[in-house]
Amino acid sequence: MVRMGLVVTMFVMLVSVLCARLIYLDVIDGDFLQDQGDARTIRMERITAHRGMIRDRYGKPLAISSPVISLWADPGELPTSESDLAPLAKMLGVPLSGFSSKIEMARDRKFIYLRRHLVPSKAREILEMKVPGVYGEREYHRYYPSGEVGAHVVGFTNIDDKGQEGLELSFDKWLAGVPGKKKVLKNRFGQIIRDIMPVSAAVPGKNLDLSVDLRLQYLAYRELKSAVTHYKAVSGTVIVLDVETGRVLAMVNQPSYNPNNRMNLEMDSVRNRSVTDVFEPGSVMKPFTVAVALMSGQYTPESIIDTSPGFMRIGSKTIRDPSNRGKLNLGGIIAKSSQVGISKLALTLNEYEVWEMFQKVGFGQTTGVGFPGESNGYLPNHRRWKDIERVTFAYGYGLTATPLQLAAAYLTIASGGMKHEISLLNTGKVIKTRLYPNEIADQLKQMLSRVVTEGTGKRAAIESFSVAGKTGTVRKIGKYGYQDTQHIAFFAGMTPVKEPRLVGIVLINEPKSAAYGGGSIAAPVFSRVMAGALRLLNVPPNHIDRAA
Repeated sequence: MVRMGLVVTMFVMLVSVLCARLIYLDVIDGDFLQDQGDARTIRMERITAHRGMIRDRYGKPLAISSPVISLWADPGELPTSESDLAPLAKMLGVPLSGFSSKIEMARDRKFIYLRRHLVPSKAREILEMKVPGVYGEREYHRYYPSGEVGAHVVGFTNIDDKGQEGLELSFDKWLAGVPGKKKVLKNRFGQIIRDIMPVSAAVPGKNLDLSVDLRLQYLAYRELKSAVTHYKAVSGTVIVLDVETGRVLAMVNQPSYNPNNRMNLEMDSVRNRSVTDVFEPGSVMKPFTVAVALMSGQYTPESIIDTSPGFMRIGSKTIRDPSNRGKLNLGGIIAKSSQVGISKLALTLNEYEVWEMFQKVGFGQTTGVGFPGESNGYLPNHRRWKDIERVTFAYGYGLTATPLQLAAAYLTIASGGMKHEISLLNTGKVIKTRLYPNEIADQLKQMLSRVVTEGTGKRAAIESFSVAGKTGTVRKIGKYGYQDTQHIAFFAGMTPVKEPRLVGIVLINEPKSAAYGGGSIAAPVFSRVMAGALRLLNVPPNHIDRAA
């Protein structure tokens, strides 16, 4: 009986100890055990935020983000035999031998990507195979509806959704969203069992509304591509500006690229030549030299310059016209694009005032459009100017400019002497600064209209609309100086003349054809682009005889 009592006593004591321990673990130390369990099963998971849209002035999408799923794996959890990996390799569309060897090399790692940016239906099909160690992560893929037409303006992102080119790069912080966080419960295989609670919500990126009109962008691109192909040119650019606001309505280049398929991308096609490439503007600078003459008080539009006998000597250099133009007024010098006439005029002007005019209208500095890689161009400022430097500078040699700088300069003429802040955005205040009197701008417009009605730019004419502008044909600089076989042809102009609505620039680089002048190949492109743009914008026809 004593032994039995001892056994019962010990059993009761053991049960009491176990009960006490259970009570301690459950009541007193429960939080600790719960924390330990949570530490092994509860994780913080990122909530991906989508990037903001890029839209044209009417809300048409130029860049959008679509949901995709990226597949990743923990190599240590993946099957070890090739036969078990074979179905996964087949679904991924990769050779089994190479896939298996890469997995073996990564066995000591915890994370590798299997395939980025799969369409959700395909990704779910693979995930439903329940291959151990294979997981999916929701991401976003950038898609560009306008393709190569808007590529140089919009740019593109990399596979991690970070801006790499164009406005995608310059406005990356604006467009990029802020990822969120959530608590999730995972099993021992790392699979999410359920969402517990959100910690911070994902903040989507902000939309970017551009001033670009996609209709005009398509129109300009079509005409430019046709011209560059027809003339077998190296490259080309077309820019269209809104006179009232200074905003860019179209900006296209050739060659271009498809941002949706960059497998065989040539980097020479990526840059936006409108703002990165510079050239000597040549004869398109003559109106600004004439503006200085008019503002000096020494000249009027009817002032006569005798260009006979069609050439002049300046030191050891000879300046020539194609023929003896005789006596020309200032409008005739611009209409006939007389080198002799503008040279004689320049030698009577203060060279620093000519430089100041060029600088004020925007040469030698960025336009402020905010585009990555924009060039300043080059505007020389000599302490002492030789006569030959004064002359060549006055008709556009010895300085360099981008097509957008040239468009901005002609915008000051079209807007009555007002300089605009050029913008690619359809928001923000329109900022203008007066550079020269409206009277001077009107006189320049009338002179430039003669270029189209009687001078070198007749092929820029538009039926039922008056046009003013200037042709330019410059020789390119090669290894041994200026080349006789390599040219840049351009036309800078505005329409209608009396109250301009649009300013346009057309540049064709190194055309390989018998005709290579700005009046022959750039002016017709200007005519077709502007005619279509005026129609799309519902600008009523004007009577040319009243506008001129």
